[in-house]
Amino acid sequence: MRNSEFTTYDPAEALVDDEEIAFFIADALETGDAAYIAKALGVVARAKGMTDVATETGLSREQLYRSFSEEGNPTLKSTLAVMKALGIELTTKIPHS
Repeated sequence: MRNSEFTTYDPAEALVDDEEIAFFIADALETGDAAYIAKALGVVARAKGMTDVATETGLSREQLYRSFSEEGNPTLKSTLAVMKALGIELTTKIPHS
């Protein structure tokens, strides 16, 4: 049996441009899972630079890491502040009957 080493995959490293980020967030939003969406926003914040996001939102880096982690539960106010700092906008669409 061969001795294999595993590496840790960090999805933030794959988010190299706005198109990748938009696809990543759209995919997260489609799940409708609030925890998954929050974690995805945390991944994007890490990709963009957590220190910069913290400065722009007025939240501490620690608060951002905690709120947008797998176990986090950010407030709507924090979520909207982070989305604004990341340049992510939500739009609405009313489905046709």
